[in-house]
Amino acid sequence: MVRRIGLTGGIGSGKSTVAGLLVAQGAVLVDTDAIARSIAQAGGIAMPALEATFGRTVIAADGGLDRAAMRQIVFADAGAKLRLESILHPLIGTETQRQAAAAGEDAVVVFDVPLLVESGRWRAIVDRVLVVDATEATQLQRVVARSGWTPDAVNAVIAQQAPRKARRAAADAVIYNESLTLAELEIEVQGLWELWAAATTR
Repeated sequence: MVRRIGLTGGIGSGKSTVAGLLVAQGAVLVDTDAIARSIAQAGGIAMPALEATFGRTVIAADGGLDRAAMRQIVFADAGAKLRLESILHPLIGTETQRQAAAAGEDAVVVFDVPLLVESGRWRAIVDRVLVVDATEATQLQRVVARSGWTPDAVNAVIAQQAPRKARRAAADAVIYNESLTLAELEIEVQGLWELWAAATTR
């Protein structure tokens, strides 16, 4: 039975849209990015350790993490990236487990994990891995259009993520979201849901 689905994809691939479509089919979503944002907002449980490790320069005016400042530090210093991960990952893991347990044993849980392939531990946690894929040119175009980031900033994020080939190699299924309309994407997701999860939820 498929009760745990790991969902991943590069920035701008359309992964979040696919996550929403899976929820519409009946899945319970555990969004690790949303968890990471919540623990690093003003008053979040990660903020004392982040300030102690990186100083006030990474604290935004509202008291939360200044993500742009943190991104610059991490891209320039691999050691800073490891220190950041050592703070965030255990906290994210604990909250991820809590949310999955709260969904109940009979739920089909989708774990939205941008760095699923990079972490190396998710294959043992999920029953299936679904990768949403798009070319790097399309990723760049989408992220620049939606966020206002510079192309250099987007390319820096893409370079930090696993190559497309590595993500596809780790997948049980790939949705190639290069030129699909929303309706076509929904059909793809529904087909996978019927294959993997519909029998589980009946």
